[in-house]
Amino acid sequence: MQASGIQTFIKGLALVVILSLTACETTPPAQEMSDARQAIAVAKQAGAEELASFHLHAAEEYLETAKRALNDGRYSEARRNAKHAKVKALDALKAAEASQKDP
Repeated sequence: MQASGIQTFIKGLALVVILSLTACETTPPAQEMSDARQAIAVAKQAGAEELASFHLHAAEEYLETAKRALNDGRYSEARRNAKHAKVKALDALKAAEASQKDP
């Protein structure tokens, strides 16, 4: 009797975990997309187009890939690419700021 209760609990817990993971994949990554766009804008304001174009271009490419995935309903891929876009934009910002400090 006790083993049956444990099995039921484990099955219920597994269902909750699966539903939680699925919920993450069914919602559009609005915050991640916004964060990436804002990070790119800040990097551009810091002069990354001239001082860190490699990183900025990579950020913009990741964001474009994220937009395509979002439009196709591939939210997990869109979220991942938006996060990469933000990281690359922050790299561009750091590189631009470092270039401005170095004569």
